Amino acid sequence: MEQQNQTRVAFFIIKGFSDIPELQAPIFLLVLLIYLTTLGGNMTIILLVCQHRHLHTPMYFFLANLSLIDMCATTVSLHKILLINLTGNQVISYVSCIGQMYFFGSFVSDELLLLTAMSYDRYVAVCNPLRYTVIVNHRVCIFLSFVCWALGFLEIIPYVVLVTGFTCYRSNILNHFFCDLLPIIKLSCNNTSILETLFIVEGTVLLGLGPFILTFLSYVFIITTILRIRSSTGRCKAFYTCSSHLTVVILLYTTLIYQYLKPISADSLEYNKLLSLFNTAAVPVLNPLIYSLKNKDVKSAFKKSFLFFRLKK
Repeated sequence: MEQQNQTRVAFFIIKGFSDIPELQAPIFLLVLLIYLTTLGGNMTIILLVCQHRHLHTPMYFFLANLSLIDMCATTVSLHKILLINLTGNQVISYVSCIGQMYFFGSFVSDELLLLTAMSYDRYVAVCNPLRYTVIVNHRVCIFLSFVCWALGFLEIIPYVVLVTGFTCYRSNILNHFFCDLLPIIKLSCNNTSILETLFIVEGTVLLGLGPFILTFLSYVFIITTILRIRSSTGRCKAFYTCSSHLTVVILLYTTLIYQYLKPISADSLEYNKLLSLFNTAAVPVLNPLIYSLKNKDVKSAFKKSFLFFRLKK
């Protein structure tokens, strides 16, 4: 009898943030504001890096890549909830749902790997400054960027293969604002032990713990080197070059640890939605602010561009 109630699904219904009609308009305006701010801030970073020659350095090359990833991840995760609030249509096809899950997971993977590459860049800049331009040259930057993007998209494929192998679901109502892996796992009535094991092993070791350890080790060497600098001015300058990146790393890893690295059975979907919103919307909004407010080069480039467009008018 139980087996008869377990069926394949052709589509999912995205539940969203709230079922209360009065809250739909404020939620839509809030999400739209966050989305537009994310696009505007990250696009500004990319344009500044492209336009100004003094920003044509490895650090800003990686920063432009990070901004592009943030724009893509936010678009993938928030576009559906915006359409739902505009049209009232909460239905998403099965193929679109799997595609959304894949691309969002890929962009998160890309971001973690890229932050690791950025930590290596900061390590060389602080610990081996005389050979910085030789070690982190243009070819190395292109290679590291390509590896980060490629690995990010490849690492998620096993999850997609296993999820598409699910033959039945308890319900097609997805208690989330986009198609994320954990809500889909909780809906499935198939044996998900293999997927959960893969999620813990690959997600923790390769996707999470690996980049985290490499980033952590980079900063161990960076901090050790900074503490050896005799002048307080030199120490402050060295730490200043790493503070923006370190802030972004702490924000992202903190939210991901609380969101994903815990037993799936103990997961609260309502709590997970709030963490997902922070991870997919707030962090990409904060990244440009962190890098622009704490970076003299970016602020200088922004002022030059602003004055240029003002004089042009």
